[in-house]
Amino acid sequence: MRRRLLYAVLVFGLVIVAGAGVFAQRGGAFGGLFRGSYSSNTKYDGKFTFIRMSYQGDRRNSWSHDYPVGEEHFMSILTNVSNVNAHVKESNILSFNDPEMFKFPVIYLVEPGYWRMAEDDVVALRSYLLKGGFMIVDDFPQWAWGNFEVEMSRVFPQGKWIDLDISHPIFHSFFEIPSLTLAPAYPNLGPECLYRAMFEDNDPTKRMYVMANFQNDISEYWEKSDSGYYIVSESNEAYKYGVNEFIYGITH
Repeated sequence: MRRRLLYAVLVFGLVIVAGAGVFAQRGGAFGGLFRGSYSSNTKYDGKFTFIRMSYQGDRRNSWSHDYPVGEEHFMSILTNVSNVNAHVKESNILSFNDPEMFKFPVIYLVEPGYWRMAEDDVVALRSYLLKGGFMIVDDFPQWAWGNFEVEMSRVFPQGKWIDLDISHPIFHSFFEIPSLTLAPAYPNLGPECLYRAMFEDNDPTKRMYVMANFQNDISEYWEKSDSGYYIVSESNEAYKYGVNEFIYGITH
């Protein structure tokens, strides 16, 4: 395990060196928010693909926060520290009513305070989660919980949110995370990060449907990991959380 952790630090160094040119090469976003149309989703080929979920009704396209640099940096780490066969520079943007969603085991949603679903989105997301899909929710200021809870109550009206502690297997699925001490990426997210999950039958011993990084934004660390904005140890911790959550979703 120690060797893997050291390797992650070394790989992170490679991201710092290589990441500065990624944004200019890929384009598509300004200030971390998507502008314009997107039509270059990579065709399904069996490789793991980072799936970012989009939604309507938000003029700022908040669903695209940290796109595309955040996922490119993250996928560079994931593929270098694990044997996950995945696309690194190619990621997909899907809507909740897109049947392509069912081809992928993990989907990723940000800025849930602005999230709105049409009824067919609700039906599709419920079906996806019941069939074995897993959703990670990130970039989650404390004021956003109310809206997120309302939208998820449409998916599972009887669903309950359970606060996780360090004993949950998701924090040990790849890296050993000894304590939940990663600070919120910026102050207005909340006083401390909480990790909340919804489970099958509201039973934490059964399958997890959704993981919420409440009051944090781990992809903010990913996006800026080549900028010097955060100290290296904090960015490395954020990568560990992300790797664990995605590995958990892939394997469960």
